[in-house]
Amino acid sequence: MDFAGHFHTVLHHKKLVMQNCFAVGLFWQGITHDLSKFSPTEFLIGAKYYQGTRSPNNAEREDRGYSSAWLHHKGRNKHHFEYWIDYNPKREPLLIGMEMPVKYVVEMFMDRIAACKTYQKEEYTTASPWEYHQKGAAVKVMVHPNSLALLEELLQMLAKDGEKKTFAYVRRMLRKERWKHCFLHK
Repeated sequence: MDFAGHFHTVLHHKKLVMQNCFAVGLFWQGITHDLSKFSPTEFLIGAKYYQGTRSPNNAEREDRGYSSAWLHHKGRNKHHFEYWIDYNPKREPLLIGMEMPVKYVVEMFMDRIAACKTYQKEEYTTASPWEYHQKGAAVKVMVHPNSLALLEELLQMLAKDGEKKTFAYVRRMLRKERWKHCFLHK
C-alpha cells in the first residue's frame, strides 16, 4: 500500500485538470474533477495497486479480472464516456453511447492531457493524448459519433497546434455553447 504515492499522483492529476479547465472557463468542473478518487472505494484500491507509471485501475483489473475502483469511478464522473452508455430502445446494438454535453467532452479532453502528463512525465508531448487515444478501440465503438468527433478534433488540434491555440479555440467554442444553451432553453 502506497498511500502517499497515490495521494500525490491524484493531487497532481487533479491540479493539472483544474488548471486546464480554468484556462477554458470550466471553473466548477476544474474544482470538482475526480473527487470520487478520494472515496474509500477508489482511494484504498488506488493505494493498494499504486505503481506511479500507470493507472492503478489497470493493475487491479489484471489482478482481479475487473476494477472495482473503475466501476465506481465511471458511474460518478460525467467526463467519462462510459457514464453516458445506455440501453438502445431499438435493441440493436443493445448498448450505445449517448451524446455527451460539450463541457464534459472538454473535461474528458483535459483529463487525457493530465493523465498523459502525470504518467509520461518528461516524455510527454502535445501528441501524447492523441497517440493514447488511437490505442483505444472501445472508445471509437462506444462513444456517440458527435462526442467522438469533437474529442478527436481537439486531440488532433492539440497535437498539431499546441495548448495555447487549442485552449483558445475551446474557450470560444464553450462561449458559443453557453449562448446557444441560454437561447434554446428560455
